[in-house]
Amino acid sequence: MKKTIIIPLTIMTLAATACQQGGSSEENPLLTTPATPYGAPQFDKIKTEHYEPAFDVALAEARADIEAIARNPEPPTFDNTIVALERSGNRLNSVATIFFALQSAETSDEMDAIAERLQPKLVEYSNDIYLDPVIFQRVKTVYDNRADYGLDIQDSMLLDRTYKSFVRGGAGLDEAGKERYRAITNELATLSLKFEQNVLAATNAFTLNIPAADSAKVAELPDFVRESMADEAAARGEEGWTVTLQMASYGPFMTYSSDRELKEKLWRAYNTRGIGENDNRDIAKRIAELRLELAGLFGYPNYAAYVLEEKMAGNEATVDAFIDELLTATKGRALEEVAELQRYAVASGLYGAGFELMPWDWSYVSEKYKNDRYAVSNEEIKPYLELESVKQGIFSLAEKLYGITFVPNKEIPVYHPDVVAYEVHEADGSFTGIIYMDFFPRATKRGGAWMTNYRPMYTEADGTEVRPIVTLCGNFTKPTSSTPSLLTFDEFETFLHEFGHCLHGLFAEGKYASLTGTSVYQDFVELPSQIMENWATQKEFLDLFAVHYKSGEKMPQELIDKIVASKNYLAAYANVRQLGFAMNDMAWHTVTEPVTVSVEEFERTATAPAQITPYISGTAMSPAFSHIFGGGYAAGYYGYKWAEVLEADAFSLFEEQGIFNRDVAGSFRENILSKGGSEHPMTLYVRFRGHKPETKALIDKILE
Repeated sequence: MKKTIIIPLTIMTLAATACQQGGSSEENPLLTTPATPYGAPQFDKIKTEHYEPAFDVALAEARADIEAIARNPEPPTFDNTIVALERSGNRLNSVATIFFALQSAETSDEMDAIAERLQPKLVEYSNDIYLDPVIFQRVKTVYDNRADYGLDIQDSMLLDRTYKSFVRGGAGLDEAGKERYRAITNELATLSLKFEQNVLAATNAFTLNIPAADSAKVAELPDFVRESMADEAAARGEEGWTVTLQMASYGPFMTYSSDRELKEKLWRAYNTRGIGENDNRDIAKRIAELRLELAGLFGYPNYAAYVLEEKMAGNEATVDAFIDELLTATKGRALEEVAELQRYAVASGLYGAGFELMPWDWSYVSEKYKNDRYAVSNEEIKPYLELESVKQGIFSLAEKLYGITFVPNKEIPVYHPDVVAYEVHEADGSFTGIIYMDFFPRATKRGGAWMTNYRPMYTEADGTEVRPIVTLCGNFTKPTSSTPSLLTFDEFETFLHEFGHCLHGLFAEGKYASLTGTSVYQDFVELPSQIMENWATQKEFLDLFAVHYKSGEKMPQELIDKIVASKNYLAAYANVRQLGFAMNDMAWHTVTEPVTVSVEEFERTATAPAQITPYISGTAMSPAFSHIFGGGYAAGYYGYKWAEVLEADAFSLFEEQGIFNRDVAGSFRENILSKGGSEHPMTLYVRFRGHKPETKALIDKILE
């Protein structure tokens, strides 16, 4: 999941004279009240040239809001200071949310250039607020006298977060410290943006074309892979078949091709993104150095200590112990799984006696092994997971659990022809929100899958609720000229995962945008998404939609049992692999001196305890590790495993009471999904489950 900044969002009209270029505000769709259903963004009217003028207007307005708070002659109160800060910059948040969400989903060279120009302005604006001694003194006065205001839970949390954000944003530093903080945050914003741009450029820069004369190289591939490659080649004006580094293209080829030479070439290209052309190695080292320096300004020994103070885990020792516990419990099984695949590859005749299982062999051998041992393959599964049917099935699941319905609305503008907008309604017909669904890869879209808010839920000063607008983006298998989009099982789970994030956003309730929806501790935000993956192998759920797209036959229980068994047999390997990512993240953010060794050497040392396949010299994931260097998961990647502990324990209640049980679902919605960040996540979890989570549930699940 990718999270954009979530600040109050109200779209208001500004006088025409406020816009300095790009036409009047009445002509700029980012500055006018949308005449669209539910105030949805005017994607059909927004053009690239509208962004910078809109940002100029919105920044000026936001600065005026802050100035009014600072100059208020009245003594500081919760309403005139804390709530006023929360509601400031409404238009800026609207413009920024739209722009940065589209920069992930539908970018261009022009948008990337605009982002580079905008980042310093936005960081400067943020710093001007948090480093303003007058504003901070007002916030501190309210915080010091908080017992006098009779605050409810949401108010108290808003005050606590606001005060801490100022302290952690440099408000308490001396002038030299503030000046250095400004410089560090400006440089970090620029470098993180450049890191993301380099990853996308590196992903798009490499393709592998197999000429028509080499048809034997693709003859073994399933029809859907071959057709997809042919379509890709045709779209590029090439003959034959083309593979890209987009996962929807790269993944199937690595899974079904036996050509080790081509697969090694592809694997090395994928795992050297950000090395060489579009190089991110120095950027990664500089980001780590700047983060260390930033933490030092506040007296922390490293950046992880600074970050984890505001996480559910709380500190580095807890994270390290958590990772070590899971690694110790599962590494032995993971090594057994690797050894078993090695033996199978030779015994089955796939490769000769001298064969050594290499990383580029993993997908192919594991797929063959899964097919032989469990008599199941993606080719067998995919016909039951036609995308449109899966979508309707997931909608049906949400209706059974929560009573909501999804209605497509073509009157809601979209930003690309692939995108479909849906209204979401409660059982009583009341409006819940809007969800956009954007499923397929394209050159203008970053890889992976994510949920983003276009508008968070909040309550206006007069009590009017503003309902959320969210989007689900993926890079799923595209339809071909002869076959509809048929999902792999992994893609199906990904759909469920991101849909869980969307429900978290859609079910948001509360007064303040900064506390609703997905605005929660990062190591808690994956619970609503990861719990959804559990339904992927429930026959009662699959019967709602998982039918063969040609015959109409329901997915048989035998196949489901095989899927479960095949998932379990590599669960330990997958777990250790994820722990390696988390260890790499923690290593970068627990350094106490700038990194002087190469990125490749640093990463190899950091992940050595979790290395269970051969290390390949010259490769590294760090230069393309967008989660920690371009996104918001620095010192937080462990949160995926942390959330797995939560979801394994939480889903056991559904297993006990029924996977469609409305009472359990209602409790999950009331205590987890709707509460956002209004209370501490452990308080919310215990209220739902009745006890604190334990790692045993996850370890048992991995080793079963």
